[in-house]
Amino acid sequence: MAATAELDSGELIEVFKALGNPARLQIMQWLKDPEAHFGEYEPIADRRAVGVCVTHIQAKAGLAQSTVSSYMSTLERAGLVRPTRVGKWTHYRRDEERLARLARAIGTTL
Repeated sequence: MAATAELDSGELIEVFKALGNPARLQIMQWLKDPEAHFGEYEPIADRRAVGVCVTHIQAKAGLAQSTVSSYMSTLERAGLVRPTRVGKWTHYRRDEERLARLARAIGTTL
């Protein structure tokens, strides 16, 4: 399937809207290297396998829990992160496969 067919214009718009917020963009950058950016927080689970606990994202961002939850939901709807439940905690990691398709789509579309 061609890269342009993988992500339609509506999906691209959703991604650009999600990344148009500086805090959400910063979170995506932090999640690229979770050990470097969240090393000061005791991991609840393997960060590489399941991602970073939302409470750690909240603490690092210095934002209200409801704001961070809303931001993570926006990133998830745009297909940029994947949630994983570990006990009562939600962990997030980047969807690298989707990000690679996004990069190809941008390269061929724009």
